[in-house]
Parts: sequence; C-alpha cells; structure tokens
Amino acid sequence: MTEKEQLNILEDWLGQYKGLIFKIVRAYAAADHDDLFQEIIIQIWHSIPAFRQESSATTWLYRISLNTAIKWTRRERKHYQAETLENVQHILEENRIQPDERLVWLYEEIHKLDEIDRSITLLLLEGFSYKEMAVILGITESNVGVKINRIKKQLIAKSKNYEHHGIR
Repeated sequence: MTEKEQLNILEDWLGQYKGLIFKIVRAYAAADHDDLFQEIIIQIWHSIPAFRQESSATTWLYRISLNTAIKWTRRERKHYQAETLENVQHILEENRIQPDERLVWLYEEIHKLDEIDRSITLLLLEGFSYKEMAVILGITESNVGVKINRIKKQLIAKSKNYEHHGIR
C-alpha cells in the first residue's frame, strides 16, 4: 500500500467517522481532547495497512479508538509530543458549537464510569448490537446486556438528581 492510498483511506474514514471518534475522546479525556484525538488518529494511520476487512471499518475503528483511549487514560498523559498529519489537519478540526448542557452532563457522567462501562455506553449510543459490542470488547453478549441494564439504572438515578437541581 502506498502512502497516498493510506492517506486517502484515512481521509475517507475521518470524513465518515470523525464524530464517532470525538465521542470516545470526550468520554475518556477530561481536558486533553486534542491530544487523545491526535493519538487515536496516529494509531489508525499506523494500523491502516493491517486492515483486512474481516470486520466493518466502523467496528475496526471503534476498537482501535477505544483501545487507544484506554491505554492513554492509564498512562495519564498530560503532555504528549505526537507526530502531526499535516495533510489532514483540516479534517481534524472540531466544530466549535456551544453544546447542550444536558449533553455536557451526560459526557461528564460517562467519563466517571469505568473503562468497560464507558465503552459499552458509547457503543450503545452509536447503535451497535449486543453481539457487535461483545466482539469489540471481548466479553459475552449476556454480560453486555447485564452491564447495559446496570448503566441505565445508574444514569437514570443520577439524572433525577440532575433534574432536581433545576437543570433541564
């Protein structure tokens, strides 16, 4: 695979799946969003030649993004000197729209979950099936179902407290 082909694939995937990656970044990085996003893109870039289309691009990108976010969180990197992909910098710019305060609250709560629960929540929000989640995370479908029910109960209870404080 040539570097130009690799760059074309990266640009195509970022055009289609940038929002998915941003959701993972927001859930795993409290403040250093740009650093984590860049690290995920670098991991995707390096992994493109290994993509064998045995799963969908979405599943594959999600797995790389989640694994990178989990490793990054464990290392608690505050300052990371990452290589830049100057040719796709225009794609990497996030829209600076004022977010809905309920959405901000939701991502804050998702960020408080443990790694697996965070991953499951993001996958659920993206519409992945229990089977797809199980494959991505390496757990059973029934375990996915149990965890989803527990997460939903936990977030519903917290949302009642959120609403009680006058924020709707």
